[in-house]
Amino acid sequence: MTLGTDTVEFRLPADRSATSPPEARGLARDEVRLMVCDAGTVTHARFRELGSYLRPGDLVVVNNSAMLSAALDVTVRGAAAVLHFSTWLDDGRWVVEVRDPRGTPWGGQALESDVRVALPDGHAAVLREPWLPGGTRLWVAEVDTEVRALLAAYGRPITYSYVPQRWSASYYRTVFGIEPGSAEMPSAGRPFTAALVTELVAGGVGLAPITLHTGVSSPETGEPPSPERFAVPEMTAGLVNATHAAGGRVVAVGTTVTRALESATAATGLVRARAGWTDLVLDGDRPARAVDGLITGWHAPGASHLHLLESVAGAEVVREAYAAALDSGYLWHEFGDTALLFRR
Repeated sequence: MTLGTDTVEFRLPADRSATSPPEARGLARDEVRLMVCDAGTVTHARFRELGSYLRPGDLVVVNNSAMLSAALDVTVRGAAAVLHFSTWLDDGRWVVEVRDPRGTPWGGQALESDVRVALPDGHAAVLREPWLPGGTRLWVAEVDTEVRALLAAYGRPITYSYVPQRWSASYYRTVFGIEPGSAEMPSAGRPFTAALVTELVAGGVGLAPITLHTGVSSPETGEPPSPERFAVPEMTAGLVNATHAAGGRVVAVGTTVTRALESATAATGLVRARAGWTDLVLDGDRPARAVDGLITGWHAPGASHLHLLESVAGAEVVREAYAAALDSGYLWHEFGDTALLFRR
């Protein structure tokens, strides 16, 4: 691992990818490992011990978005492919990504405008233009049917090559997910159980929701985070402000919550209710203003999420956490282990 001056750089060994849900490895959801970085110390625990590292008066903000079964087996110019539905646009079109059947980046004939993607049941999507300037991974597509109904009938959870087996949608649900719309599970919330939530609330820790519908998480190297739909309700904004006024800490469950809250935060640190699209990119140049701590999974090398972690906890804490995780056998990705990071 290289400790760069600006961000964490590392090589992820193949055996550090969680290839199956913890339940398939003999663990309960809340028995995955938890690394806590707080006040210059690194502590190794289990996620069900989270309450021991929070204080009465802290506020945990969660994402109540639920995952769609957003992957379809399709054909492109007669070749087998997988189509990932990332997000829907205000004009009714969808942002999509074409992948190889193995869950790896598309390796077939180069995609271009007006390419037809054959969907199940005789339906089709037609690629119109790239979604991001200069990008070729995500495309805006016109679909000739109601996409959510098609996904309900034929869709499956999005998976990548490090998860060789297909798991049912139940493994991709969080206890907070009540607003369907995410292409992928807001995975930082996965280890929470109803019993753990009850324990936190009984111990004086508050919980509040935001909604951020995640897009697909397979960006090209150097590609910025895509715009995403979000909403910070008035109640949550008020609780964040009240928590800070009383000296408590605001802990975001995941990069999705961090992005949503910070998109609704003024330069003064005051949070207001807001909804719409966010294209906010958090990094050292735009540090977090409302979020004091972050519960997160472990992100792949080069991921833009690493810069967001640094915006909350600082580059030094993130580098130390990743070094400790690599040294201590933590598992990566949506079925892996977790961390609770506070700025030093």
